[in-house]
Parts: sequence; structure tokens; C-alpha cells
Amino acid sequence: MHVSRASLFEILRVSFMLGLTSFGGPVAHLGYFREEYVRRRQWIDERSYADSVALCQFLPGPASSQVGIGIGYRRGGIPGAVLAWLGFTLPSALALALFAYLCQGWDVTDAGWIHGLKLAAVAIVAQAVWGMGKSLAPNGGRAAIAIVTCAATLLVGSALGQIVLIAAAGLVGMIYYKDISDTDSTTATSSPAPHARLAAGCLFLFFGLLVILPVLRNMFASPWLAIFDSFYRSGALVFGGGHVMLPLLEKEVVPAGWMTEAQFLAGYGATQAIPGPLSTFAAYLGFMIHGWGGAAVATIAIFLPAFLLVMGALPFWDVLRRQSQVKAALTGVNAAVVGILLAALYDPVWVSAVRGPEDFALALALFGALVFWQLPPWTVVAAAAAGGMLFTLY
Repeated sequence: MHVSRASLFEILRVSFMLGLTSFGGPVAHLGYFREEYVRRRQWIDERSYADSVALCQFLPGPASSQVGIGIGYRRGGIPGAVLAWLGFTLPSALALALFAYLCQGWDVTDAGWIHGLKLAAVAIVAQAVWGMGKSLAPNGGRAAIAIVTCAATLLVGSALGQIVLIAAAGLVGMIYYKDISDTDSTTATSSPAPHARLAAGCLFLFFGLLVILPVLRNMFASPWLAIFDSFYRSGALVFGGGHVMLPLLEKEVVPAGWMTEAQFLAGYGATQAIPGPLSTFAAYLGFMIHGWGGAAVATIAIFLPAFLLVMGALPFWDVLRRQSQVKAALTGVNAAVVGILLAALYDPVWVSAVRGPEDFALALALFGALVFWQLPPWTVVAAAAAGGMLFTLY
């Protein structure tokens, strides 16, 4: 596929502007993408766009970034895919790395504004549980999957245990939801996709890195390998987007002694105040671990699985998405995701942030501002930081 430099620059420019202005999380990002890529620029037709969204909802990793990568490939091949990811990711990644730089050397454990950011995290994760629960666990059976997964996650308390629970939920879905109806019987128009050989290579690399990185990490005492392994695994094994990545990342960085829980939650709160993908939280974490180099390595590592999976899955998705067993398994997996997120709401978010009735009152007000009054997330985060500072004064 031959693509001019002007076209590649346009991909970078448009995706960079989306990265600067796309507030509101993954679902909102998909709305921004549709407006820009489908309606305004007509880089992809409506049906193909819906097909891309369906694929990226099925894959683990950040759905909005994956959709952008896929559109970038259709527009400009592999360079277009890389530039679409880079433009959308760079603004928030730089902002969070700079926030981590400003926090270096500070004792943030008892800072009032940091405590306010932790309360913002309570409201934001609660909002995610609320919204995802209504759509992904709307009936008794799927709610039961979510509740059992939540309880088991809290009892097991390991990243590997969460992956086992997700797999188990997929099996339950295949058994109990095998007759799920197909509400989308239409076929998207033909659009460029990676050749089968390239796609197979991407999938081989995706799974190969999952196996080889932990081995190399144990063989060589390299901080760079440790960072790349932890963040690659977190990006590769999470369903449901950035919010669900929270418990996986927390178990990777806090027990390892790379940072305190207060520093972790402060960065998560700051992530809600900026546009772009939530997974750029990795830039903050990477900087706290190993400076600017750590920020770059962590950001690349957490998004690399998304890139490999999209490039590997695009040629096969039209066939796969029509399989009833796949849709049934995904029904169970999505319900389990709600349970994992509910567990994260309790620990580490709630137990470390809500210390008394005034904290609960502020968190409840922030939740109402997000869910019922629909205020922009950055205003809620700013109000939380101000509220936390006021609490330290009185």
C-alpha cells in the first residue's frame, strides 16, 4: 500500500487533535472517532466502523485506541496505524509523565489534594461499575457471574487469579448463553486489512512475548525488562478498558515496591482530568519507576498488545464474529469484567480513600456529578482536589 507523506501527516494531525480534545473515557472516544473519521472525513463507512468497534470490544486492551489503530491502518497501512496511535496517545502520555515529574520528591501521602484525587477515583470507578453493570450484567444470570467474580477476586487477590476467573466466566457463557441471538446480520463493506501472513506474525509475536518476557525477566536482572514485562502483561490480559486495568496494574507496581498506594491512586485520579486513552496512566507509573525512559517503555509496552491484536485479528474478524460460541463466551467475560471492577472499587480504591463520613459525602457528591448531572470528568477531578485541600484546613 503506497501512501503519500501528506496523507500520513494528516493521519497524525487528526489523531493528535483527537488526543487533545477527547474527554470522557472510551465510550465517548468512540463517539468522537465516529464524528471525525466517519461523518466529517469519510475515511471509513458507517458499517465498517461499527464492525471495527465490535472487533475491539471483543479483544482485550483499550478499545478506543484499537479502533483508531485499525482506522489508521486502513488509511495508511502500518505507518498510518502507528501514527494514528501516536497522535491519539502522545498528549495524555506527556501530560501524565510531566505530572509524575512534578510529584517526584514530594511526600504525597498526606497531601490534601492527593486525598481528593483518591476520592475522585472512588466516584469515577463507581460510575464505571454503574454504567457497565447496566449494560453487561442486566439480568440475574449475568449479575450472578459478576457477583461471584467480585467475591472470588477479593479472596484470591492475584492478577493470575483474575485471568482464571475471566476464562471461567467465558466457559460459563458458552454453556448458558449459547443461544444468544445475533442482532447484527449485516456485512460491512470491504476495506483493506493486513495480509494473512502479517496477521499471523502479529498474533505469534503477541503470544510469544507473553511467554518469553517472564522468562527473560527471571534470567536477567534488568529494570527495563521488568517494566516491559509488567506493563505488556497488563495490556495483554485485560478486558473492559482502562478502568479494569486498575487492579492489574496496582498488583504489578505497588507490591513490587515501585511506588506507594497513595502515589498510584494520585496518578489514577490525575488520569481522569485529561483527554485521551486511560491506558496512558502507564506513562505516569513508568516515570515514577524509572524516569522519562520508564515512562516511554511502560507506555509502549502497555499499548503493544493492542496493536498486535488489531493487526492480527482484522483479516479473521468477519468470520469469527458470526460464531455463536464466541458471542456466548464474550457475554460471560463481560459480566466477569463488571465483577472485577466492583472488586477494584472496594480494594484498593475505597479502603484507601474513604476514611470517614466527610470523605463518603464528598465521594457521593462527585458520583452524582458524574452520573446524574453529567459534568465533565476534569471538573469533577478539580472539585475533588479542592475538596481534599479544604478538608486539611478544617
